[in-house]
Amino acid sequence: MMKKGFVSLLVLMVFAVVTACASDDVGELGSDTEPSENHDLVIGVPADAQTLDPQGGNEHSTLNVGRTMYDTLVFTDDNMDMHMRLAESFDQTDDTTWEVTLREDVEFHDGSPFNAEAVKMNIERLLDPDVASPVAFMFNMISDVEVIDEYTVHIHTEYPFSPLRAHFSHPGGHMIAPSAIEEDYKAMEEGAEPGSYINENPIGTGAFILEEWKPGESVKVVKNENYWRDVPNVESITFKVVPEDNTRVGELETNTSQIISHLSPDSLSRIENNDDLKVATQESVSMFYLGFNTEQEPFDDPKVRQAIAKAVDKEAIIDGLLNGAGIPAKGPIAPPVAGSSDDIEAIEKDLDEARELLADAGYPDGFETTLTVETSQIGEDVAVSLQAQLEEIGIDVNIDTRERGAYIDIVTNANQDMFLGSWGTVTGDADYGLYPMFHSSNHGIEGNRTFYANAEVDALLEDARSGSEEERAALYHDAQQLIVDDAPLVPLYHTEHLAALQSNIEDFYIHPSSFFYLGDVRIEE
Repeated sequence: MMKKGFVSLLVLMVFAVVTACASDDVGELGSDTEPSENHDLVIGVPADAQTLDPQGGNEHSTLNVGRTMYDTLVFTDDNMDMHMRLAESFDQTDDTTWEVTLREDVEFHDGSPFNAEAVKMNIERLLDPDVASPVAFMFNMISDVEVIDEYTVHIHTEYPFSPLRAHFSHPGGHMIAPSAIEEDYKAMEEGAEPGSYINENPIGTGAFILEEWKPGESVKVVKNENYWRDVPNVESITFKVVPEDNTRVGELETNTSQIISHLSPDSLSRIENNDDLKVATQESVSMFYLGFNTEQEPFDDPKVRQAIAKAVDKEAIIDGLLNGAGIPAKGPIAPPVAGSSDDIEAIEKDLDEARELLADAGYPDGFETTLTVETSQIGEDVAVSLQAQLEEIGIDVNIDTRERGAYIDIVTNANQDMFLGSWGTVTGDADYGLYPMFHSSNHGIEGNRTFYANAEVDALLEDARSGSEEERAALYHDAQQLIVDDAPLVPLYHTEHLAALQSNIEDFYIHPSSFFYLGDVRIEE
């Protein structure tokens, strides 16, 4: 739980995360401890899962819960190093073919075997346009899945795509039981929405099994006694929805919750001064940003967006609201991400130039607009800070605070003016940090919530998907610079992820993308 410096050896990775030979380590983070006494663990979270279908959502609350019930073929640890999981090996055999050899000792929660046919069925469902998975863009380069034998599968791609292995570490690559997929298709034939069956029957291979979901209140999972790895140390985990930051801290202080997520920097001293509590930290591959709806006036004008970028004081936000727990974002992806660039020319604060740009765009006296923000202490604080900063150039900002579900609905359906958002590059590769957020094919739920469209950026991101390491680095640099200059959003900061927990909680870790490692978590007596 020791706090790490934000700039770490991760920066030295460059493209190693997707090009180095993957480890055959099957442990999550290598805990060798014996299970403690049986315990039930409660985690206070700000928002409920949107779905329990891992192919049906792409936001933190959904994916964090899903990680307890499902496994991926590979995974990245807290240093973004890659390891095998359900796969024993995952190797590129030629430019467009990957051979995946699977573990032979794994069963789904319903007792059915995990095998090559299950992998093929999962990938084909991901790519099925009738299912319309919001994470399909991560796998749409796959042209065919070929079963070689019971535990070997060949994945063929339309073009060389070096980050494929990394993409399968994303929770979108969680493996669902074939029986659940079949029942879901039957439900669709009877008029149900895709994922309706799986959402109620999330059958994976994971360390925990769903016991109960009370939408809007909690999700409870119980340990899988037949888990193929070590059986979990805790009896159950309940993700309890507690939207208000200070209320979550209060529940931790009274041991109503044993872990709370999304700890506000304002609460750090409160936790650190309590001997019964401690803080977990992790340097981030995430970006917190101010986004614009580029499809509507006045934000369809780059000059307006650039003016706002020049009015934003990132350092003031980091120092004044985050207690220094973050670094200013020059571009859209964080330094630890493979493909980031340290020579992006950021838009610097300059109020005089900001006013000139507004005047050139036809708004010499500014204008009135609305900033949509999800309910959270830090989000609301940042919104208030931005409101004051933009007032200096004549922009009158109304703050619209929404609970998670309403917020997601607004920003994925282009009903916002400006909004505060975040994006975690879960795979550790720039493709996932840029393609979903800025390619014009991914408007809305897939990730492009600014509804940005730039043909030149599209071409760069497409070319980078099939280029060599050197070519990809150059293409991603150019794409990032174009995005920064065009300003569909203002990158604010790369945050440090914070969680708080009881001092007797051990083997709890946060992934750089913000997800939790809970397979080995234990409660000491």
